[in-house]
Amino acid sequence: MKAFFSEIRGAVMSTLVLAVVCSGLYPLIVFGISQALFHDKANGSLIVGKDGTVRGSKLIGQTFASEKYFHSRPSAAGNGYDAASSGGSNLGPTSRKLNDAIRDRIAAYRAENGLKETDPVPADAVTASGSGLDPHISVRNAELQLPRVAKARAISEDKLRDVVRQHTDGRDFGFFGDPGVNVLELNLALDSLGAQP
Repeated sequence: MKAFFSEIRGAVMSTLVLAVVCSGLYPLIVFGISQALFHDKANGSLIVGKDGTVRGSKLIGQTFASEKYFHSRPSAAGNGYDAASSGGSNLGPTSRKLNDAIRDRIAAYRAENGLKETDPVPADAVTASGSGLDPHISVRNAELQLPRVAKARAISEDKLRDVVRQHTDGRDFGFFGDPGVNVLELNLALDSLGAQP
């Protein structure tokens, strides 16, 4: 009987020690290191305005509808860019619902950006990303929206093109993926120019 309680006591003590180390010390150490070395990333890569309010995250897209803003790619996450409902639509290429939605988005994109019926539309302008939270659009998508935004803000397309270029992220490690434009950062930069219609 004494040996049995000795085994139980050893098991309970091991469990308590592991609980303290794994649930307390280790997370505190990782938290401390991340706050010290990667403060911005560890806190969600938040974009804070001059007035101290959080405007969003560099990592999560937002919906923009006004003509004076560049528009993000569509989102299938909840009610649009809902991080709690991250995910794609799960509709495949044979889905009638997906094909109808893309057709409608193409027509709307061409109409709002003054394109002809035969002008090609970038895929990221009419399809959602796998996460539904993608904060970037392609450079081509930004170029097609540029005339609309320049007109709405009453600024030259060349000046606007420079702002787009400043907010274009290059390829990861110089060769992975394609360059992309962070829509939230770009739109906030445009607001900070002070050029309103």
